[in-house]
Amino acid sequence: MDRLTNTIRPYAWGSTTAIPTLLGVAPTGEPQAEMWMGAHPGAPSRLDRGTGETSLSDLIAADPEGELGAATVARFGPRLPFLFKVLAAGAPLSLQVHPDLAQAREGYEDEERRGVPTDAAHRNYKDPNHKPEMICALSPFDGFCGFRRPEEAADLLDGLGVDSLKPYADLLRAHPEDAALREVLTAVLTADREQMARTVTETAAAAERLGGPYAPYAALVHHFPGDPGVIAALLLNHFRLQPGEALFLGAGVPHAYIDGLGVELLANSDNVLRAGLTPKHVDVPELLRVVRFESGDPAVLRPEGDAEEVYETPIDEFRLSRFLLAPGGASRTLPADTAQILLCTAGAPRVGELELAPGESVFVPAGEKAELSGSGTVFRATVLV
Repeated sequence: MDRLTNTIRPYAWGSTTAIPTLLGVAPTGEPQAEMWMGAHPGAPSRLDRGTGETSLSDLIAADPEGELGAATVARFGPRLPFLFKVLAAGAPLSLQVHPDLAQAREGYEDEERRGVPTDAAHRNYKDPNHKPEMICALSPFDGFCGFRRPEEAADLLDGLGVDSLKPYADLLRAHPEDAALREVLTAVLTADREQMARTVTETAAAAERLGGPYAPYAALVHHFPGDPGVIAALLLNHFRLQPGEALFLGAGVPHAYIDGLGVELLANSDNVLRAGLTPKHVDVPELLRVVRFESGDPAVLRPEGDAEEVYETPIDEFRLSRFLLAPGGASRTLPADTAQILLCTAGAPRVGELELAPGESVFVPAGEKAELSGSGTVFRATVLV
């Protein structure tokens, strides 16, 4: 097994303190948004097996079956199917959705045919893969996820008392769910920008005055004045996860994280369609093709099991579980059929001969048994084959 050296991404929305606090180091004063663990080409983890430091992506490319296991390679190809992260939001992330596998392949092939550079600001599809993801809270964690029921969203809009929101509320009440949500989101994202900026300003003032259920939306305008994503977010459910709770986000589900520290596990993709709360490219027609206009409450997940607590999801590219190791407790031997990444978030557990501090992680190749001992909290990321 290998202790990993991981890259921290300094995205502007990142907290300046959460990841340094986890790692037990002094903050730099700059945002530290995501710590990546895995073999994504954008920032692969690094390790040293005695011949000098190398990237995990190069190591896997040199011997996919030896590192990942034959079953994983047969199922997902010669690459690690997931990306593991520590995510620290100090400001709202963009309001976004991810495509399903067919949409990702179609969109990627289309942009390849049209010669859109992979690094172009207006490129939607960086790869032909889908991007289901899970966020598991390490601290109280706030965000938006999935559409409210149209009648509930209409009541929320009416409660603000902003005249320019009334047509949206009327539309939400006038049509069946799919059509109502589609029409209102389309109208918000295609509205005249000057008029929308005035609506956002009035909405933010009303939300600030009213507080309560409007408080999470009032905060958005301080980061994104005039952004139509502020109004679009009113169509979504607000959620708050407590430490240990998780949320699974499938294809087409609009969402945005607001604040908090969490462990994120996702398929190894970088495909994002944005709806707002961002200075980045927003492709409204493509976004509307991908969004699933279905309402529903966020389904909060809690881990199930005894020694290994598993967060159940409907996909196979990743599997997240948690070990709560008590002082003096029995050691735990992990299955060795697939590759896995183990992350310590509390205490001083041991993986074999390696002792981990909070924020440290190890890669365990397929076929190598790993024994957990000591005390602390360890998250395990692997795949189902």
